[in-house]
Amino acid sequence: MNRLVNISLVSITAIAFSACASSSANLSSVKGIDVEKVCSVQNNGIENVIQTAEKYNEIAKRNELEFRRLGVNNSDLIISVKEAIKTGANEVNPKDFKSKASKTKLPVEFAAHRACKFAISALTQANEAKTTWRLAVPGDGYEY
Repeated sequence: MNRLVNISLVSITAIAFSACASSSANLSSVKGIDVEKVCSVQNNGIENVIQTAEKYNEIAKRNELEFRRLGVNNSDLIISVKEAIKTGANEVNPKDFKSKASKTKLPVEFAAHRACKFAISALTQANEAKTTWRLAVPGDGYEY
């Protein structure tokens, strides 16, 4: 009986800790990633790079950290790269956040590399901000 109680307490504790740590584990999952190697279209192929971009961009969107560059959200850039792969186009023209065609035209390989870098960088910067935010506070022990 005593053994059954101990096992149930351990399992409940493990479930509670895993639920609490799951939200911060998503952000810390990018700590050891070499962005240039993971996002290299020449080494990994465009399909793998865009899948990596999708994976990390979903985590960034859940944490409200998605990149927007030149009016284009990273998820729209990923969508346009996937469409270009299907159609065999050489350039992408992603839609901006207002659902209009943007002025930015990019080669497909560069757009995939860029989408991957932006997805991972959003999470990396959020991780770094946890420890370096004090440097941005004016007058907090720093003399000018």
